[in-house]
Amino acid sequence: MPSYYFEAMDQTGQEIKDVVEASNQEEAQATIKQMGYFVTKISVKKSRKIAGQQKGGKRGRSFALGGVGSRTLTTFTRQLSILQDAGLPILRSLRILEQQSTGGALKNSLIDVCEEIEGGATLSEAMAKSPKAFNRLYVNMIKAGEAGGALEIILKRLAEFQERSEALKRKVKGALVYPVVVITFAVGILIFIMWWIVPRFTAIFKDFKTELPMMTQILVTSSKAVVNFWYLLPGIPLAIWLLVKLIRKFQAGRMGWHLFLIKMPIFGALVEKNVVARSMRTLGTLVASGVPILESLHITKETSGNAVFEVIFQKVYEAIREGESIAKPMKENSKPPFQPMCVFFIWLFCGAPVGALGGVIMVGTGAIDLSPAVAIGGGGLLIGGLLALLIYMMKMNQRVLDDMVINMVDVGEETGELDTMLYKVADTYDEEVAVLTESLMSLMEPLMIILLGGMVGFIVIALFLPLISLIQKLS
Repeated sequence: MPSYYFEAMDQTGQEIKDVVEASNQEEAQATIKQMGYFVTKISVKKSRKIAGQQKGGKRGRSFALGGVGSRTLTTFTRQLSILQDAGLPILRSLRILEQQSTGGALKNSLIDVCEEIEGGATLSEAMAKSPKAFNRLYVNMIKAGEAGGALEIILKRLAEFQERSEALKRKVKGALVYPVVVITFAVGILIFIMWWIVPRFTAIFKDFKTELPMMTQILVTSSKAVVNFWYLLPGIPLAIWLLVKLIRKFQAGRMGWHLFLIKMPIFGALVEKNVVARSMRTLGTLVASGVPILESLHITKETSGNAVFEVIFQKVYEAIREGESIAKPMKENSKPPFQPMCVFFIWLFCGAPVGALGGVIMVGTGAIDLSPAVAIGGGGLLIGGLLALLIYMMKMNQRVLDDMVINMVDVGEETGELDTMLYKVADTYDEEVAVLTESLMSLMEPLMIILLGGMVGFIVIALFLPLISLIQKLS
């Protein structure tokens, strides 16, 4: 016996939504009237399996790996917001967007959402069953819009939030393209010189039995290290990547890694401000959309993407449940505790390469014992560890949320304009991220030119010094 989903009004005028079973629609309407309700809408409730079979001929699912990209979801949200502003029913809007989709995870998710809505589910309930496309932030904002009867406003606000996040992400990624490309080509050229050019000159020097200057000896030993230990060039980065990935599986390792990202020299401030801007904008958007503050904090914690901020929002969540405000626990917990794994990561990326490079260069000559190389490498590693600890201690007392953020949140709570203040904090940090990114790129360009020029100059001088000496002897 089929089930019928209906919407009706009771004698007091309250809206009723329920499901009844009947052999046909007329019998279902009669049953609803016997219950004392006035029917306003009735439709057959279809199961997902039946709906999929009925629609499979027209709208087949395509094979897709992974979830929906943030840029694709942003475009979809803006288009859905425009359709809702035009007054189209939500199911009709989703059908239009699903037909426009070329395939992939979003199209599959929209097919599932449409089938769920046909079966009587609300939009938020249907989206919650497609987590690959719609996360908790998205679903809860849609739910708040449905509860408040302002779905088109919530969709517009959600689209603006996603567009701002995408714009900031594109700006940071675009700024990193130039240095990454330059460094990649520079490393490739240097490897080619060390692998092919320098050994040819070394053979010439050996044939003429010329005494090599110190610069040339350093260049030759470096070349031998590259030739003899070429497998370490891709092996070391791969091993470090696997090690970091393994350590991040544990809570302490994940906390140490994320603290290292926001405290590392030069780029740490950029990462920290980016996380603050995203978190404050997420919290402000949820609060402005009518989501309860506890649920908003929980969603912001899950979407922050940084374990340090997850702990902060969890502490604030627990404090609010005890009756406290937001600003006070946010200030008290914004200073992270000592993290030994953070010191390890600082040592791994700052101190270890220096010691390891010294040992590899000495071993690369093949003419000395391992003991001096081990001694130099061990000394470099020890000095790097002490330097890492010093760097951490210098940054340890700094809070990840400064006084401006705390004061703005405090003022927002006192005036009842928390969402507005959170937006202002996010806008301020977005501007700081943009300025800091431009400053870093302006600084990196001359630094890379100086660094590459110095390395090329060192190679040229090291290769031509013996030739000058050789020409003088021959003359």
